[in-house]
Amino acid sequence: MQRVTGIGGIFFQAKDAAALRAWYQRHLGIDVQPWGGAAFSWADETGQPVGGTTVWSIGAEQNAQFAPGRASFMINYRVADLAALLAALREEGCQVLEKTESSEYGEFGWVIDPEGNKVELWQPPAGQ
Repeated sequence: MQRVTGIGGIFFQAKDAAALRAWYQRHLGIDVQPWGGAAFSWADETGQPVGGTTVWSIGAEQNAQFAPGRASFMINYRVADLAALLAALREEGCQVLEKTESSEYGEFGWVIDPEGNKVELWQPPAGQ
């Protein structure tokens, strides 16, 4: 099952970067590379590749990239089949919130990662 299909660019820090990267790789299917992140290739509305990528990366908490502060965040991940992914995450023992939402913008659900971050999962409307 394809899990996450894309995100906006995001960089964040973690108390245990290696463990958090491994969690995202196992449970959300993100192809984490040795450099600590992943690059999602851009595609048009038909799925054909277009120039560019969106970068996603988890760094060590001691990294000075975010100094002097640390922002709160929630990441929105695009997914192909929200219901199937939420079911798989529950089977894998992840903390999935029971509440889901459906609107003209698509289907939304949430999972909590091992560091307590709320992760939003979004299945766009058909054809988008």
